Amino acid sequence: MFLKNAKCLTRVLFFMKLNCYRFSPFLVLPMLLLISGWSFGSLRMQAQQEPQFAHYFELEPQFNPAAAGRTPELQINAAYQSHAMGYEDAGGTMLAMANMAFAIGNTRHGVGALFQNDEFGLFSSKRLSLQYAYHFRLLGGTFSVGAQVDMLNESVDGSKADLDDAGDAAFPQSQVSGSRFDASAGLYYQRGPLRVGLSSLHLLAPTVMLGETNEIRRVRDYYFTAGYNIKTRNPLFKIDPCVLLHYDGTSFRAQLTACLRYEREKKRFYGGASYSPQHSVTLFVGGRFHGVNLSYSYEAFTGGMGLDAGQHEVTLGYSLDLALGKRGRNYHKSVRWL
Repeated sequence: MFLKNAKCLTRVLFFMKLNCYRFSPFLVLPMLLLISGWSFGSLRMQAQQEPQFAHYFELEPQFNPAAAGRTPELQINAAYQSHAMGYEDAGGTMLAMANMAFAIGNTRHGVGALFQNDEFGLFSSKRLSLQYAYHFRLLGGTFSVGAQVDMLNESVDGSKADLDDAGDAAFPQSQVSGSRFDASAGLYYQRGPLRVGLSSLHLLAPTVMLGETNEIRRVRDYYFTAGYNIKTRNPLFKIDPCVLLHYDGTSFRAQLTACLRYEREKKRFYGGASYSPQHSVTLFVGGRFHGVNLSYSYEAFTGGMGLDAGQHEVTLGYSLDLALGKRGRNYHKSVRWL
């Protein structure tokens, strides 16, 4: 199987991303798995790891529904991440989401929705999610429990493939797609400058059928995130270290981030770096003006394809103050009750 303008089978395996990281030079095992699958006359694929954004600390509802409604504002975010530079048809990941908090009596709730589209070569993976979170006070902070309903859509465009055997039944001759329902859940705790989250995506581990002979199986993804805001002697500056741990039952990735923030009135500037052991180094910079947050990052791979084959990421966000709930002398907008 060859992509248009591709010269070898490793390009196909590259786009399928069947390994620990999004890209890897170790293709022997994926090749054997593919060949063994083809021998049975069907294309059976293990889904790639869920996309991981460099600005994960700004996009927590992407992997944890309990983060929906964590702040009192309506949060609208969009992000785009290119895949490895220098490769044809490498594709990219697009994310759009919104979440908000509201009160019913003395209870606090959060709702959200997101759409994600991850494209790579012949393959496209889409996710539409609806989120709900219940917030309550616990141990001097705010604890939330979140649930999420997902609609997954997987597709393969066989018309882009150049096959030696045009009649090979193992490969679709045109674009095929399939959809399945899924579910996700998460926990989130925040107390003052400390925040901790635990979540899992694709709890049902669904198998998406592409026509009658092909299928893609999604695996469960597990996340742990933590962060802490450190005050400095200058009240305008804060240091925000955070970490994201991601495990899909087979592979593990850690992302360690340090961010320096400058805040004055309603303006914010920040910059920092992330390090993912045996994977990549990321630099990012951003700012917020009049409720609009814009940031950019470049992730350079320290292994595999090297520093030149990195990926760009841009995020755009907007915050709008809301006052949904009972008004009065003792009314507070914050869902954190701090």
